[in-house]
Amino acid sequence: MVIRSVDLPYVCGVKSTLPRTGKPEFVLAGRSNVGKSSFINTLLQRKSFARTSSTPGKTRTINFYSVNDSFYLVDLPGYGYAATGPVEQEKWDRMIRRYLEQGEDIEEVVLLLDCRRIPGEKDLQMFQWICSATGYEPIVIITKMDKLKRSQQQQAVKDIRKALSASPECVMIPFSATSKAGREECLDLIEKILLTKED
Repeated sequence: MVIRSVDLPYVCGVKSTLPRTGKPEFVLAGRSNVGKSSFINTLLQRKSFARTSSTPGKTRTINFYSVNDSFYLVDLPGYGYAATGPVEQEKWDRMIRRYLEQGEDIEEVVLLLDCRRIPGEKDLQMFQWICSATGYEPIVIITKMDKLKRSQQQQAVKDIRKALSASPECVMIPFSATSKAGREECLDLIEKILLTKED
């Protein structure tokens, strides 16, 4: 897939009316600071289109990125960052649940996990909630793979699959924003899903 155009037409806050885009939406969920913004920038080949930060909890809205005027990458606020406070976190959680429950154009949900962390309670809750809300397992993107030695990478994927109790069919893609490993695989998968939808 060649990325020809990228736009950000919708930014939704806690009380915003969610848009009906009428196009397939690939929803990105993940813990704060897991690398969602870096994933978006690498995937779309835009250096700083999605704002990155070393400070967790930077994304406080649902951002709808229109790609090639044919589908959307939807960036959800990161979960699990306690320093935001329980009230603020609950608002984010409600906003995420509302979108995942009501979004009529959701095509796939993508869960991003850090390769260096065994999925924690919040990750497991999100994985299980996606399964129950959508009826299928999310695509799992395992980020920051460049932080591991090559000999450790395959084991990290196995450990994450086991911790999630994910099926053998659950798609897991090792990814690195630094080396761009996994980028083409992600784009190929999106393209395949879009072509299947057209058929």
